[in-house]
Amino acid sequence: MPTPTDSRRDLLTVIASMRAAPGKREELRRTLEALVAPTTVERGCVNYDLHQGLEDPDRFFFYENWESAADLDAHLAAPHLTAFAARIPELLDEQGLTVNRVSRIA
Repeated sequence: MPTPTDSRRDLLTVIASMRAAPGKREELRRTLEALVAPTTVERGCVNYDLHQGLEDPDRFFFYENWESAADLDAHLAAPHLTAFAARIPELLDEQGLTVNRVSRIA
């Protein structure tokens, strides 16, 4: 199955990972799922895919592709993202959120 970067190596790919605080897995999952619909209609969003760990179901990942860094920056400033960011201390473990901006090379 093709991925967005098969034909678009210029896309900005983001891989975000986080782990739920103890006892917060389902609440975090619902909160993250609620981010998907408003994000996928944002300007420059190519895909915004939420994943849950199989070995560690408390771990969640977003695999995202954006048209530009400016589009990603606008996403990070969107009300639904800033509301989520305010809840990070409550919902995530002590490692918090890790965001990696990457570029496909192969």
